[in-house]
Amino acid sequence: MRKITLFVAFVSLVIVISIGFLSEKNIELTTLMKLQEKYPIKEVKSADHSKFKVLQQKFDSPNDITKACLSCHNNSGLEVMHTSHWNWSRDEYIEGKGIVSFGKKNGMNSFCIGVQGSEKSCAKCHIGNGMHLKDFSYDKQEYIDCLVCHDQTETYAKANNMGGSPIATLDFNAIAQSVGKPKRTNCGVCHFYGGGGNNVKHGDLEKSMFYPNKAIDIHMGTDGADMQCVDCHVTEHHDIKGKMFSLSSMNQNRVYCEDCHTNSPHEKEILNEHTYKVSCQTCHIPVYAKVNSTKTWWDWSTAGKLKDGQPFFEEDSLGNHTYLSIKGSFEWGDNLKPEYVWFNGTADHHLLSDSITEIPVKINHLLGNYTDRKAKIWPVKIHRGKQPYDTEYNRIVQPKLWDAEPDKGALWVDFDWEKALEAGMEYKGLPYSGKHDFIDTEMFLPLSHMVSPKEQSLSCSDCHNSSKSRIAGLTDFYLPGRDKNTLVDFIGLALLLSTLGGVFAHGVIRIVASRKKS
Repeated sequence: MRKITLFVAFVSLVIVISIGFLSEKNIELTTLMKLQEKYPIKEVKSADHSKFKVLQQKFDSPNDITKACLSCHNNSGLEVMHTSHWNWSRDEYIEGKGIVSFGKKNGMNSFCIGVQGSEKSCAKCHIGNGMHLKDFSYDKQEYIDCLVCHDQTETYAKANNMGGSPIATLDFNAIAQSVGKPKRTNCGVCHFYGGGGNNVKHGDLEKSMFYPNKAIDIHMGTDGADMQCVDCHVTEHHDIKGKMFSLSSMNQNRVYCEDCHTNSPHEKEILNEHTYKVSCQTCHIPVYAKVNSTKTWWDWSTAGKLKDGQPFFEEDSLGNHTYLSIKGSFEWGDNLKPEYVWFNGTADHHLLSDSITEIPVKINHLLGNYTDRKAKIWPVKIHRGKQPYDTEYNRIVQPKLWDAEPDKGALWVDFDWEKALEAGMEYKGLPYSGKHDFIDTEMFLPLSHMVSPKEQSLSCSDCHNSSKSRIAGLTDFYLPGRDKNTLVDFIGLALLLSTLGGVFAHGVIRIVASRKKS
């Protein structure tokens, strides 16, 4: 009778476990199927813009196109003018600094350092046009560039050093009549080329993402879901969800994997438990810069060298610049393993007015630690380099980089560091002592793109490893398999041995008891 009871109990347990497993499996498949059904659906335009008479006129300037767009979309201009894409800044609370109007307009980075004084060149990646014109104003709607985001012909392009204005020879009529919801090509033309070239800045955003396959990015792969940027970066009233972590300090308006995949996307509960302290990106972006190299080191101290009085460049075997007279020396890498930090969604930022208190100087500092309930382990690209600083005022300095004419102090034209630093700081309204050197800096760029297929995600041993753990640098907590702690190891071994001993003793007692009964 006892054997029959045990057998029935065992079968019941198997049935319960199987039902639970199948239920979880069905739930996950249903969620996945919904995603697969949702994102391949192509946008159906609700209007044929080629039929609108206002777009059939001859356009002589991009401003005229914007005025034509606003004649129908009469609130869109006001919506755009409230966005950071237009203003290049937003009000941010930075710990220790209070509320600061901060962004690309006045922020600093470890690439071209800043746009201040060089807007005519840098505005090539601004959603406006004509920043070089005397009457340009952030308060004038006609300077909004509608086409850079809404062109569907993939022919629209900004001109070099023209304050964001497009190439004058474009067929503006054809482009204006072929507008629609932004695609990867619209977003990528700026975001894939940040920092001065393809994949220079982010490492996980580059030209291969225009038309990637699933191996490059499982979401954007044209042989899979073929998702567009705005599928995740959902937009309302021209306000695009998702901030660039290198230029924002507050944990607001973010885009999370959990928005679609929920907090429990795995079959195994032990993996779901990891999401409490580990971001999805940590396991699912095992490498970045999968196709084209990304810049890992930028040394400004070597800039300014000339050959026969002329600027020159040097390249590696892949065609990456290793030296440019206007920018200095570089190092590159591809198929890189990320570095890992604790990140709670907030960040600190080094401002031009800040004194240097640590070396290397953290241009942006992602905040968080193990005890922070909101912090998770995040994969990052850390861009390192050397930037100019004022040895008397002990502050990073902003050089003027570009000008249309010589002898205006622009480094890329005159190749004179002192004049460039003096002109740049004068433009910013900050003092410069006339004495400079170069200092090590770091900039942290969290990774969220180039998500690999699940078969290529990290395994347990990639982190729980005593010799080559991916997160060896995060030492503020105990990680089984990676760390050695005599007391913890002794307690664990004692529990294991006591468990095995208990099982063995129980078995012996059962055997002895059964023999006595027989």
